[in-house]
Amino acid sequence: MEIFEYTFIQNAIISGIFIGLLTSILGVFLVLKKLSLIGDGLSHLSFGAITIGLFFGIYPLWVAIPIVILASLLIQFLIQKSFLDGDSSIGIISAFGISVGVIFSSIGKGFNIDLFSYLFGNILTVTKSELTFSIILAIIIMIVIYLYYYDLLYITFDIEQAKVSGVKINFIQSLLSILTALTIVLAIRMVGIMLVSALIIIPANTALQISNGFRQTLINSGIISVFSIFLGILLSFKFNLPSGATIILVNLFLFFFSTIINRK
Repeated sequence: MEIFEYTFIQNAIISGIFIGLLTSILGVFLVLKKLSLIGDGLSHLSFGAITIGLFFGIYPLWVAIPIVILASLLIQFLIQKSFLDGDSSIGIISAFGISVGVIFSSIGKGFNIDLFSYLFGNILTVTKSELTFSIILAIIIMIVIYLYYYDLLYITFDIEQAKVSGVKINFIQSLLSILTALTIVLAIRMVGIMLVSALIIIPANTALQISNGFRQTLINSGIISVFSIFLGILLSFKFNLPSGATIILVNLFLFFFSTIINRK
């Protein structure tokens, strides 16, 4: 119990709960829409945005937020208006982000240590300002999801019927893209650029293994994500392990366990 007396552990757990809920809930929508890899593509693009911020001495996440939002909208535009499918559009954006990141990191050699922390994440180093920002943004995003829940649900399962029913498809799709972009940028400080997509994909797929119904899937995904983050933080502190990788490994264990339960 002494662990919880440390301020940085408290900050890590609180921010982890909010970010875990966001990634897990949005992950269910994205997985069912076959867009789960968008987290991977946008996280790679954020690598380029973060290197630009470090190069010019600007707080990296302030640079990453608008760039990743624009990229998520561009992916949606490419899917809707061109011959490209979702995977191809995500791949193009991902390649662009990595290329920009490699160029700026090679030019500005002095910030490689800072870049390492963003690549692999460390929720135990979350600051008070980052915690406050995460909570505010997470609350805003969850309110938006609550207000547009049925529209998001509709376009997830039957986008053609949603069009006929009068749902504003472009607006809802754009809204989902923006929410995803903001969530990915928030999650980078927790598990890093290299692992953020796993935080979106794994809890959602774990919940799908053991849930009956969409609402139950959302609830279970949130519970699984928060539990894995909480346990991952404690294990990483106790055994001096990288926090982001430990959280993902706990998620993977729960996924394989749920698969076994589902088959039995």
